[in-house]
Amino acid sequence: MRRVGVYDQVTSAIQDIVAPALHEIRGDIRALRADMQAMRGELRGELQAVRADVQHLDQKIDGVDQKLTYMKAELLAEIRRLDTRIDGVDRELHTAIDIRERLAALEARRS
Repeated sequence: MRRVGVYDQVTSAIQDIVAPALHEIRGDIRALRADMQAMRGELRGELQAVRADVQHLDQKIDGVDQKLTYMKAELLAEIRRLDTRIDGVDRELHTAIDIRERLAALEARRS
């Protein structure tokens, strides 16, 4: 009979101590799961916001890239125009130097 009493005492102790602790742990696990679900939702929302920001920045970068491409084309056109103008001034300068040298030679002969 004594064995049955020990078994009953152990069973009673488990039911009185361990079972409530297990139920409490199950409740904590459920609460953690709920918190994790909420955090997942928040993270998804933040990820979507980051994706939207990246997309917006990508559009801005594309706009800047287009502007830079346009400005580069304008700058190259202006450089070509100035290069052509400098070539014309260079020809005129060489012509002026040539005329001055001829004039100096003529003045030298005349003296």
